[in-house]
Amino acid sequence: MDMVTTILVCILSAMAASLSSAGGVGGGSLYLPILDLVGGLDLKTATALSAFMVAGGSLSNVLCNNLLLLNGSSIDYDIALLSQPCMLLGVGAGVVCNVVFPEWLVTALFALFLGLSTVKTFQAGFVCWNAESDGVVRVHAPAGGKGVEEALLMEEEEGGAGYETPWAKLAVLMLIWLCFFVLHVLNGDKDGKIITRVRPCGLKYWLITSSQVPIAIGFTAYILYRRRRNRHNKPDQQKVGKDTVVYNTIEALPVVVFPMAALLSGVLGGLFGIGGGLLINPVLLQIGVPPQVTAATTSFMVLFSSSMSMVQYLILGMKDIKQALVFSAVCFVASIVGLVAIQRAIVKSGRVSLIVFSVSAVMALSAVSITCFGAVDVWRKYIDGKNMGFKLPC
Repeated sequence: MDMVTTILVCILSAMAASLSSAGGVGGGSLYLPILDLVGGLDLKTATALSAFMVAGGSLSNVLCNNLLLLNGSSIDYDIALLSQPCMLLGVGAGVVCNVVFPEWLVTALFALFLGLSTVKTFQAGFVCWNAESDGVVRVHAPAGGKGVEEALLMEEEEGGAGYETPWAKLAVLMLIWLCFFVLHVLNGDKDGKIITRVRPCGLKYWLITSSQVPIAIGFTAYILYRRRRNRHNKPDQQKVGKDTVVYNTIEALPVVVFPMAALLSGVLGGLFGIGGGLLINPVLLQIGVPPQVTAATTSFMVLFSSSMSMVQYLILGMKDIKQALVFSAVCFVASIVGLVAIQRAIVKSGRVSLIVFSVSAVMALSAVSITCFGAVDVWRKYIDGKNMGFKLPC
């Protein structure tokens, strides 16, 4: 990639990071077409770079929510705890699939997934628009146009008051991440040369890899047990304010909803180099979680899953690390700028759904462009007689 192309990719990636930071999605579906079509990279290389960019943007989003905007209480750590083990398990499976699957299949699956996600995001946007319209009717002042703006400002101030970071839950999340990280390090890189000399695709390799399944199930079962025990010990304790909706929604759902959705989003995130937020985000919106809580929680979860994808690509022998760090830094800064600007626009206009619709439109264009480019690329490889089949995972 020459200097002019690199600068153009950085500019477009910064714009994509600014847009994606509003809804809490990682932006991988926007980065991939940019790296593929503009940067001229093949889809697998673009996928690995995208994992770094998603991690950088999500990190700045989480830091900005907790430190700069003072609305860290919007993050629902219960949803994150319940979903994270299965999401990280899915990331590992997705990265292996990325290595095994031929590029034409990755392109087809990506186009299908992005098309479905576009429809879901448009639906979430319409739901959000209708909810905002209902809110205008309820809070509009009879004598003027200040009612909505004042209500929004008051809600934002209440959200940031008296918030304390739940360090115990953060510690459990970090422990989960470290457990999966240790397993990947033990397996080593593609030549088995990290700490232990584990032969790729050997018995020890698959034993270590398959141990992710009981670890994910064990953590999920433990978290569910602790939730039920705490609810039994404190039956009268209820969350108040905007958290009441989230609390009641989680309690009314089957316990497997969040882990299964997280597992699927993790697989897709590892396969396509995205953080999985494009799947989790519509799910949370459709089950009734408020948009601001959805955005903050999704961004927080994407940080863990995308960082795990990033580590796995490094272990698998990824090249162009300096370039990946540059793009990641660009997305880090752009996400902060975009999040601050979008928050101000939301307070001024009172409509978060406008951002959801804009991201949906970009996703639709990305689905069309990546499908067309992928079809042409697959045809060229077929004409050249290149290998179009599956590969070994190691």
